[in-house]
Amino acid sequence: MSSLNHCIKFELDIKDENIVFKDYFYKSIKLQKHKIYEAELIQPACPFCGSLDLLHNGHLITNIHYPTANASLPVIIRLAKQRVKCRDCDHWSMAQSELVNKYCSISNASKLKVLSALTEDRSMTSIARENNVSINTVQRVLGNCSHRFIDSYEYLPAHLAFDEFKGVDRQLHFICLAGDNHQVVQILRTRYKKTLLKYFGRFSPQARANVKTVTMDLNFYYQDIVRACFPNAQIVIDRFHMIQMLTRSFNSLRVQVMKTVDKRSRQYQLLKSPWKLYLKKFDELEKVHPRYNWHYKDCLTQAQAVTEGINTSTALENSYNLMQSFIQAVETGNTHELKSLINCQDQIGTLMHKTLLIFKHNLTAVLNGAALPYSNGCLEGFNRKIKQIERTAFGYSNFTNLLTRIRLEEDLYKENILT
Repeated sequence: MSSLNHCIKFELDIKDENIVFKDYFYKSIKLQKHKIYEAELIQPACPFCGSLDLLHNGHLITNIHYPTANASLPVIIRLAKQRVKCRDCDHWSMAQSELVNKYCSISNASKLKVLSALTEDRSMTSIARENNVSINTVQRVLGNCSHRFIDSYEYLPAHLAFDEFKGVDRQLHFICLAGDNHQVVQILRTRYKKTLLKYFGRFSPQARANVKTVTMDLNFYYQDIVRACFPNAQIVIDRFHMIQMLTRSFNSLRVQVMKTVDKRSRQYQLLKSPWKLYLKKFDELEKVHPRYNWHYKDCLTQAQAVTEGINTSTALENSYNLMQSFIQAVETGNTHELKSLINCQDQIGTLMHKTLLIFKHNLTAVLNGAALPYSNGCLEGFNRKIKQIERTAFGYSNFTNLLTRIRLEEDLYKENILT
C-alpha cells in the first residue's frame, strides 16, 4: 500500500483498512476553498454469507464531510463505495464503513465533534459554522441523543430537592435533583400535582421507601406529593426561602412606615436611603467608623443609622429584632429558639404576622430546614445554568430539545462524552 495512503490516514485519524486513499486536491465550492480527498471503499467479502467470490459492479460516489482543525478550510472525502454481487448467494451489497453511516454524507467523527460541542454553552449556529455543517444537522444530532436518557424506576436517591423553572413558552417545568451528588433525577414538562403523582407512582415501593428527605420551598401541594409517594421521607423547607419571606415582609413594613412620615423629615431619609442596610445581618454592619450621608445630613455608622431608623415605629423595631433573631437561629440550627420566635406575640407588621402563621402551619418542615444540612442551593444553581442555556439559544420552542441540551451540559454526562 502506498505511503500517500498511510500519510492521509494518519492525518485524518482513519483506521479502516478497507479505505484506500488515492489522491487529494483543492477545489472552490460555493466560493469557499475545500480540500478534497479521493478514496475507495473496498468490499472484501459478502456480508450475507462471507464468501470471497464477488462480482464487482461499479462504485457509488459519496462526498463525506469530515472534521478539520481549520474551520476555514473544510475537508471532503470523495469516497467511492464498491457495489458487488456474491456469486454464491446471489445477494447484491455495497461496501460500508464505520467512517459514515449508510445513506449519510456526514461522517461519524463530525457528529461526535458536534455532540461534544453541544455539551458546552454554545449556540447551534456557532457549532454548525465551526464544523462546516448545517444547523439542521446539529439539530438532528441533538435529537438523536434524546433516547440516551431513559428513566429507571427501580432507584431513587435518599435525598431529593424539588423546584421549578421557566422554560418553553414561559411555562413552569418541574425539576428534581439528588441532594447528595446534585445529579438530575428528572425534568418534567409540567409541575401539576396529577403529573407528579403519576410519575413518582411508577417507581417501585422499595425505591420510594428509600427516600429520606425532600427539600422544597413553601409550595403547598409539594408536601401532599411527598406524603402520598414517600412514606419514610421528611419534608425540609429550604432555609433561603424562609429568610427571603421574612426579609420581604420586613421590607414591606419598612416602606409602609416610611410613607406615614413627612418626606422632608430625618426619619423618612433614614428609612429610605440606607434601605439595603436593613436587610443585612446586624453583626455585619459598620459600628466604628461613621460616614457622612447627604440624605440625612449627618455622620453616622451603619449600625447607628439602622438603630435610629427602626426606632420610628414599635412594630418596625419588633419586626427587625425578630428577623435578626430568626436568621441567627436558622444559621446556628437552634430549633428551640426558632419555635419560640414563630410563636412570638409581639406587635409586628401584618405581612410578617402572616409569614409567621405560614411557618407555624408548616412547623415541622421549617424546623427540619434549620436542623438538617440539606437545602435547595444546588437546585437554584442548576436553575441558573438552565437560564443561561435558554439565553444562549434565545429560547427553545421544543421541550425535548431543551431537556436534551440540559442533560448534555450536565457535568457528569459531559465528562463521559469527552472521555
